[in-house]
Amino acid sequence: MAKTAEKTIRLDIDSRSLEGDDGATLGQLMRAQYPEGFERGVAAKLNGRVVDFHTPIHESGRVDLLSLDSPEGLQVLRHSTAHLMASAVVKLFPEAKLAIGPAIEEGFYYDFQVDRPFQPEDLEKIEKLMHEIAEENHPFVRGEMKRTDAIREFREKHDTFKLELAEGIPDDTVSTYTHSFFTDLCRGPHVPRTRVLKSFKLLSVAGAYWRGDSNRPMLQRIYGTAFASKDRLKEHLARIEEAKKRDHRKLGHDLDLFSVHEEAGGGLIFWHPHGAAMRRVIEDFWKDEHLRRGYQLVNTPHIAQVDLWEQSGHTGFYRQNMYFMNVDEKEYVLKPMNCPFHILIFKRRKSSYRDLPIRIAELGTVYRLEKSGVLHGLARVRGFTQDDAHLFCTGEQVETELVQVLDFTRYMLDTFGFTHYQVDLSVRDASRKQDYMGSDEDWALAEGALERVVKSAGLSYHVAVGEAVFYGPKIDIKLTDAIGRSWQCSTIQFDFNLPRRFDVKYVGSDGQEHQVYMIHRALLGSMERFFATLIEHYGGDFPVWLAPVQVRLITIAGAQASYAEEIRQLLLDRGIRVEADLREEKINAKIRDAELLKIPYMLVLGKREVEERTVSVRTHHKQSQDVMKLREFVEKVVAESKVRS
Repeated sequence: MAKTAEKTIRLDIDSRSLEGDDGATLGQLMRAQYPEGFERGVAAKLNGRVVDFHTPIHESGRVDLLSLDSPEGLQVLRHSTAHLMASAVVKLFPEAKLAIGPAIEEGFYYDFQVDRPFQPEDLEKIEKLMHEIAEENHPFVRGEMKRTDAIREFREKHDTFKLELAEGIPDDTVSTYTHSFFTDLCRGPHVPRTRVLKSFKLLSVAGAYWRGDSNRPMLQRIYGTAFASKDRLKEHLARIEEAKKRDHRKLGHDLDLFSVHEEAGGGLIFWHPHGAAMRRVIEDFWKDEHLRRGYQLVNTPHIAQVDLWEQSGHTGFYRQNMYFMNVDEKEYVLKPMNCPFHILIFKRRKSSYRDLPIRIAELGTVYRLEKSGVLHGLARVRGFTQDDAHLFCTGEQVETELVQVLDFTRYMLDTFGFTHYQVDLSVRDASRKQDYMGSDEDWALAEGALERVVKSAGLSYHVAVGEAVFYGPKIDIKLTDAIGRSWQCSTIQFDFNLPRRFDVKYVGSDGQEHQVYMIHRALLGSMERFFATLIEHYGGDFPVWLAPVQVRLITIAGAQASYAEEIRQLLLDRGIRVEADLREEKINAKIRDAELLKIPYMLVLGKREVEERTVSVRTHHKQSQDVMKLREFVEKVVAESKVRS
């Protein structure tokens, strides 16, 4: 019988065509036919899928080489560095059991089970050994074995975490990667050799439950980062140090803005006078702008009977994040969202198409049962205030409403000093229509309207297929702060679920009832998280219009106290937030205290200022003082507050 010819693979790469047998690795083909490309890349995309040079190729197609500094190349680099770290750990701590070690945004981590927690000096030793292993320039070698063999091997070694991972793999074979003495269960991809791994740094260690389950073993998670060059690593480490200085938890304490008290409960925020003053400025601006744009402001209860949440579907999909209580032998829920409440207000009377759109907005406080391990200052809490709104409109009004919402969002963010955004357009996966509410017509209208609105606004965006929530498509806007970090902020979402569950309709021009189109939107997200973003964006140096205290009066001696009180009252009457420091303290100490609180203006008052009815104005961060007429200074601060600059 004639031998069947082996399948030939053809790959197009950099205007070249490579050929080889089915099952050859990309590295083998490139070393033989395109060695300069092999030296230049660290991994590749085959028909859009990231592969490394070690993986057998079973399909023809287009190959695009990836450099270390490309987004995909960095992922490969960081995952390989996680393996390098794991090899150093098992060399130094032979008893360590390995869990998982993925690449993450801006770095990597690996989880270990060890006899004692890692210490800072351990990280130094691990990092030193990593460099030594990397310099030995070991190749990453891919291997395959039967899944049953892998399971037997892990069971014999009592390697419980790898055993569980292997048991969860559906394929008959599993892949491993080896460098030097170290072999790990892994899908890849990886860089060709360890010497590619040069610019990395171990950052911290933290506890982490296996698979995020508090009922499973607690592991030690070592975080690190890696970059394509030492300069990029240095820049990143400098940014980390700057982020530490801007940490809203630290500045919240230093500037006396807010606190969390464990005796009251984690994730519950206490707003101090300075923080509450700043929050009031934000909320007043928010309310004024909503009224100006035709929104109706409401206030709704903090609790409701469980029946309402069963009708909305929250008890079925969100129960683990909800607080329940019994009142008068009935079950109540602390509201996790405002949506059902706004629907009840809309439905209080029958609406005609002439009444629409109706825009209902609320700064509504909601409560969500977050795990203690994820609580993080203001950014992740259990009680927070959403800047929430729900728009009820006809299908014909949808696009106009979306245009206005996006314009409103950009206006708000620009006013607070955010001009760079990342926009994600989350749409459904059409191959899984059964997983989503709503008809094809609903989704076509909603997704088309969202995309046209983003395009017309001139915003670049990423289409995230399959990232829509089950009840509708959405736009998520992530703002970029002063040091280049992204923060999830605004969201605009369609909802095909609640209008049907609550039978939300309007009377059309034909006299018949029609289903309302309902749009959720939050411009700032939540007051707490947005406040954290503002603190870190400005590093606590807020613009005058936002500053909790805009002016501090500093007297040189007790003789100026009455003049200080006169100025204080004048500023208060003009809406300026002012404090007076009348302590019997040295002037330099008073100025230092005001500087530490990052107060924009300090008015130093001495004998001459009283006699001449002037003020010596000292601006935050500036040592020089300008003498101004009192009325002139007052008008200056009032003007700055009004223009929100």
